[in-house]
Amino acid sequence: MKLATIRTAHGTRAVRLDGEVLVDLGYADLGELFAEADWRDRAATASGTAYPAAEADFAPVVPRPSKVVCVGHNYTGHIKEMGRDLPDHPTLFPKFAETLLGANDDIVRPAETEAFDWEVELAVVIGAQVRRADDEQAAGAIAGFTVMNDASLRDWQFRTVEWTQGKIWEATTPVGPYVVTPDEVGGVRPALEVRTLVDGRVMQRDDTSTLLFDPVFLVRYISTAITLNPGDIIATGTPAGVGNARDPKVFLLPGQRVTTEISGIGACSNRVVAA
Repeated sequence: MKLATIRTAHGTRAVRLDGEVLVDLGYADLGELFAEADWRDRAATASGTAYPAAEADFAPVVPRPSKVVCVGHNYTGHIKEMGRDLPDHPTLFPKFAETLLGANDDIVRPAETEAFDWEVELAVVIGAQVRRADDEQAAGAIAGFTVMNDASLRDWQFRTVEWTQGKIWEATTPVGPYVVTPDEVGGVRPALEVRTLVDGRVMQRDDTSTLLFDPVFLVRYISTAITLNPGDIIATGTPAGVGNARDPKVFLLPGQRVTTEISGIGACSNRVVAA
């Protein structure tokens, strides 16, 4: 299944893609749906109002997750371009619900930065509460996968050794358009092409099979520290090709369009606008 949260005249709605229409699932958003123990059956059998998919106004797939946990340095190529050694453990940092945007929303480039960068990421969406999960429980807790652009303010990120202040800017992180269930993309450890394009030029390209720490490992690892709830999001890291690692450095400017896409899932395509 491909599931989404869309904006309508009457508020957001959780929907399922059926051909060229989006079928209302009876919930305000996917966070509400995933809180149901039998959400898969409910999503598969719902037959509510149909909306034209071509006219969809996508909200963040989960508008208000209880947490967004991001992973840094998880593709070998990106680690090398940043001049670092391969890590023994995942590097984690948080985002918050206020950072999230819909898949086609404009990104307002913060006036406080001169170094606004792109980062395509496979994001894991949680569909069951887990704490201290083993591999089987971790795999079972994965509702599906979506696309995230972990847009980053590099000049703020590298002010200190902790990255969080460059990652949590309000309304800078597109996520969507769909949550795609694992059966549609080859399972819970998918091998999918990820790309970033800026004004049509390919800036990043890699394959999720090259992740150092795969989605199941990450659910198990993170749930050791904190309970993962339905609707929580784990961003699994970005591959080589970010603007900050180029010589000379290249950053996003108002008027540009940045597209982050993953095969089998979809794309976030966002216009960058001035504050």
